[in-house]
Amino acid sequence: MGGVLDGIRVLDFGRYIAGPWCGALLGDFGADVIRIDKLGGSEDRGILPMTEDDTGAMYLQMNRNKRGMTLNPTKPEGREIQDKLVATADVVVANMPERARIGLGLDYSTLKSIKPDIILTTATAFGSTGPYSTKVGFDMVAQAMSGAMHLSGHADEAMRSYYPWVDYGTATLAALGTMAAIMSRKETGQGQHVQGSLLATALTNANSTLIEQALVQTNRVGTGNRGQLSAPADAYKTSDGQIIILAIGEPMHKRWATLMGEESWLTDPRFKDDDSRAEHGEIISERMQAWCASRTSEQALAELEEARLPAAPVFTPQEALENEHIQEVGFMKPVDYPGLPKPAPIIDTPVSLSETPGGIHRRPPQLGEHNDEILAELGYNAAAIAHFREIRVI
Repeated sequence: MGGVLDGIRVLDFGRYIAGPWCGALLGDFGADVIRIDKLGGSEDRGILPMTEDDTGAMYLQMNRNKRGMTLNPTKPEGREIQDKLVATADVVVANMPERARIGLGLDYSTLKSIKPDIILTTATAFGSTGPYSTKVGFDMVAQAMSGAMHLSGHADEAMRSYYPWVDYGTATLAALGTMAAIMSRKETGQGQHVQGSLLATALTNANSTLIEQALVQTNRVGTGNRGQLSAPADAYKTSDGQIIILAIGEPMHKRWATLMGEESWLTDPRFKDDDSRAEHGEIISERMQAWCASRTSEQALAELEEARLPAAPVFTPQEALENEHIQEVGFMKPVDYPGLPKPAPIIDTPVSLSETPGGIHRRPPQLGEHNDEILAELGYNAAAIAHFREIRVI
């Protein structure tokens, strides 16, 4: 069975994560995704370089299941090629400021004049309206403005998340919006502009806290790893490592207190519900830490599992790669690429469908690897392609 997006062509002008990961997800489900690079390689290509030509780890993840093309659309011949590509496409993905898109002919009105039913999917830092609409920004900016950094750190020190969850969330929402637009077009015959923004994604994650703040002005501050909605909810040092545990609700609290030998806490008014336990979380964390310190991580996790309490080891990246569950389930697929010392563990489609699953079926493209193939599909002959290469259009 083919992919659910077989026959859909996507032109991916994205950079970094919010655009390229959206394109990768569409490619996982069968879309023909063409990554458009600058002639010398776009600015996101070399992040965490893995090969002699500086192809980076981020590029390898973001661009599986894509064909690769280099193009300079600022030259007339390059714009002609771009327009011909647009005429064959169903979706254009571009996470860049509107002014840059207009300059490259990637604004919705221009694209629609070439392909009336085109779907344009964009991701910006702050959205297309409002006083910040022309500002540029990255994941960390949205983390900061949503309150996430304030609450993830300590009372006197904000702390960002190392992994760019805002970028990935924006890309995933953009892919969802694109799929919805494709479904709508099947019914109406009309394309549309799908817009995502980093700040909207971060505020979505923050929404319940923002509602609380608006209604009751809690004015929470960061408490590091210790959670603020229940307890125990923290990271704890064992005799040989570190684990996390989170208990929510009365049944888990009862099992936890029994495991600790603190049955008297079950009738202690300080710990009567999740809010009260969170308020006195330092006391609970201190008790939990004393229990963990006398055990190895393996021993602690075994006892917590026996009590049916959610817990896990705090892994390094290497430990995550070596974990038996991660390996056996096959979350990551080994994908080879020219110049790598061994296949790279690239995350497979992170959502599973029983009947129409996605998957990695093509390695990421080398720079301009499919120039000739794609241009031939547009009707250009070998001489024309050689001319484009000579004048540095491709």
